[in-house]
Formats: sequence, structure tokens, C-alpha cells
Amino acid sequence: MVGWLRDSLRFDRQRMTVVGLAREGTALARFLAERGAMVTVTDQKERRVLKPQLAALDGLPIRYRLGGHPEAIFQAGIAFLSPGVPLDSPLAKEARRRGIPLSSETRLFTRLCPAPIVGITGSSGKTTTTALVGEMLKRSHPGRVWVGGNIGQPLIGHLDEIRPDDWVVMELSSFQLELFGPWATTGGGSGPLFDPAGWSPPVAAILNITPNHLDRHHTMEAYTAAKREIVAYQKPGDVAVLGFDNAVTRELAKDCPGRVIFFGTTARQTGPSEAWGAFLGEENGQETVMVRLGGKVHPVCHTGELRLRGRHNVENVLAACAIASAAGASLEALWVVATTFEGLPHRLELVRELNSVHYYNDSIATSPERAIAAMQSFDEPLVLLAGGRDKHLPWDGFARLAHQKARHILIFGEAAPIIQRAMQAVPGRCQVHLAATLEVATELAAGLAQPGDVVLLSPGGTSFDAFRDFEERGERFREVVKKLG
Repeated sequence: MVGWLRDSLRFDRQRMTVVGLAREGTALARFLAERGAMVTVTDQKERRVLKPQLAALDGLPIRYRLGGHPEAIFQAGIAFLSPGVPLDSPLAKEARRRGIPLSSETRLFTRLCPAPIVGITGSSGKTTTTALVGEMLKRSHPGRVWVGGNIGQPLIGHLDEIRPDDWVVMELSSFQLELFGPWATTGGGSGPLFDPAGWSPPVAAILNITPNHLDRHHTMEAYTAAKREIVAYQKPGDVAVLGFDNAVTRELAKDCPGRVIFFGTTARQTGPSEAWGAFLGEENGQETVMVRLGGKVHPVCHTGELRLRGRHNVENVLAACAIASAAGASLEALWVVATTFEGLPHRLELVRELNSVHYYNDSIATSPERAIAAMQSFDEPLVLLAGGRDKHLPWDGFARLAHQKARHILIFGEAAPIIQRAMQAVPGRCQVHLAATLEVATELAAGLAQPGDVVLLSPGGTSFDAFRDFEERGERFREVVKKLG
């Protein structure tokens, strides 16, 4: 069926450059080219590396400038940056110097989307929380619910199908949020392509802000500023959902233009007030997830009923209840999803039990803090796999907990020397083993594990030293584990 956008929105003969041919760039290039734009795609990777993306765009009138960024890419009225392209990169700086507006697939989608949007960000937990909110709204809302952004496939290819009575739930990374603010350059027309104003979703959540991506943002101040964009441009009637347990997000409440509601585990100490959207209480002597709906507090479920493992997932459920209720989800939907949701791949995912040893895949843990949360989810002795590429984050807390929780740690990848130094700087009994690759580390871990142990892949670093992304890393771990024995 031909949708409203295909009929009404055209970019005929407008010159546009798409920088980066990952998932967002590929979806956006198709979207623009199908609507008549003169699209140039540039990527530093060579053509042979980009075969799947080029095949997906086969037949469209797109010019390619691959293996670098030549002068021709600046012959455009607007440049769309993929999330992997920093705003302080030479290309972005040159575009700004020439007065070329910078945008992104996410920014364009949010301007064109006819349905209300729930936006969710945070240093950790945002993917699980986004999935929970999506499921809660699907059980409550008569229209369709679309889940996307930094999770799954880019949504811009579905704009023809999205209707005003639908809901859209988006996970948004700091990289995506960097372009939500007002443009430094103006001109070139008006409308969604050239709207110079900042934008925030009507329901927006910041779960937590802790040191992350400092290899990209360089300082905590810059990283926090990027996260804050999700609430900075809200209107007075909009809702900002903030994590109370995190000092940074709690402090952001005073600068939010919309109505603020909190979620967190500390309500028993602080006392729930009208500002609390979801918190922990007690019912029949059991710790209980509580939510405020229609001005009244209702129990959702006991924390012991949650299928998700780990204290950090209790916080994710609280966050999802607060966000989904702000978007109109029913109490029944909150209860059903909270007590049946079993998690997502690569997030404390049980891969296998072999010889009374459980193997868990937590490849999503791309920071030491996320690996700490994973370790805290287990009472069993751990054989830990850690490594990858460092993001210029501290490892001392990780090392202290690893010595407490793990009998052995297998370290691999570029970050191995950094982790080894951190482990040596802290007294403890955990034995440190160097491994050439993830595959070797997994096989060594299987040999060291004893019945009752948990072999846990929770790297603490990114996957980019050896894999395309954390998903490919997790899939490789699965493959090796399933071949064991």
C-alpha cells in the first residue's frame, strides 16, 4: 500500500550527503533516494567491505565515494551523519565551516514521525528498558507500537506505515542525541530537513549517567550534555522520567522544562511523593514494585516474581513501569510484562549448562560498570571473561569486585594489558590468565570451571578490536560454548 509519505514528501533534485553506510546510513540513503534526492554516500571503508550494504541499495540512483571522504561530498545542501561520526571529526568541522547543516537519520525521523514518541537513554539498561516499555504499550494500546532507534532496525523505512494513533518507543544513544539541539548553521529552507530548532520527545527518560564513551566525548561534562538533549527541549506538558538513584540524573531535574517523575530503589528511605512514578515498597512482607497511576499508588509485582536476573534489572523494570505508565499503559500490562519478560540476547543470556557449569553471554557489557552489574547478579563462583577495546574508563572498581566474585579471569583483546594492571593493583585471590582471543579464552575457561561455577562473558570493553559489534562477539561466544564437550 502506498503510504501518505510516499505521496506527499519529495526531495526532488536536492543534493544530500549521507556519511557512513552502517544500518542508519543505508536506511536513510534508500529513503532519500526513493523520494527524488540526489544522494551521495561516503564511507571510509572500501567497497569490498560494504558489499551487503551496497547490495541493499542496488538499483537506486546513488553516487558512492568510498575509501575516504573526497571534496565532492561537500557539494550538498545538507549532510546526514551516522552515529559513528563524531561532531569534532575533520569532515563534520569542514561541513560546518562551509555552512552545511548537519543532521541524522534519527533527527529526520523524529521530525517526520506522525505518532507520539517515547525516547529512552542512559549509560546502561536502555535496551532492556526500551524493550520492556514497548511490550507494556503493546498490551495496552489499541494502535501499533513501533520499537527502534538504537535497537533493532532504523524506523525511517517504516514511516509510510506509522499512523498518528500509534506509539513509537526509541532507544537513543548519546551519539544520536548530539544532533537533537539547535543547528549552529541555518539557511537552506524550512521544514523537517532544515528545522533549526532543538527537539525532545514528549515522553523522555534518562535512566542513569555514569562514565562511558569518554573515548568519543572526552569529558563527563560533554557526555552528560549529550544525554541531556533528550529532555532539554521538552514543552511544559511533556514528561521527563529520571533515575533518582543516580546523582547526575537526579540533579538534571531542576533544569527540565517538562514535568519530572522519578523511578528508583531508594524511595523507602526518601519517602514516596507525587514525583515518584515507580519505586520499591513492601506488600505482604515482600519487596514490591510500586507504580503511581491516576494519582494513586498500586503494587505491580514482587521483585521475586521477575524473570530478569540481577539488581540492575530491578531498576530497569522500575524505569519501564514509570515510563510506560506516563505513556498510558495499564496496570495489568505492567504486571504481565514485568513477570514474564525473560530478557534480550547478549544480556545475561544463559547459553548452556554443561557438567553443572552455566555459561552466560553478557557481551552487551561494553564498560567496566556494566560488567560490575553482571558480576553482582551472581552468587555462584565466577570464571570471568573480559577484554576487548578500552573506552578510557576506570577499571579499579571492576578489579576489586572481580577479586571478590571470580576464581579465575580470562582476559583478551586490546584492553588485556590495562585489565591485567588493574587486577595486579588490587590484592585478591582471583587468578589472571591471558588469552590470545575470545575463542581461546572461552576454551580455557571451560577447562578451569568446576561444577557449580558460572562462566560469564562480560567484557567491560567494546568489541571493535576483533568484531563488528557486541552482537557478533556474543554470537561467536555462543558458537564456541555450544561446541564444548
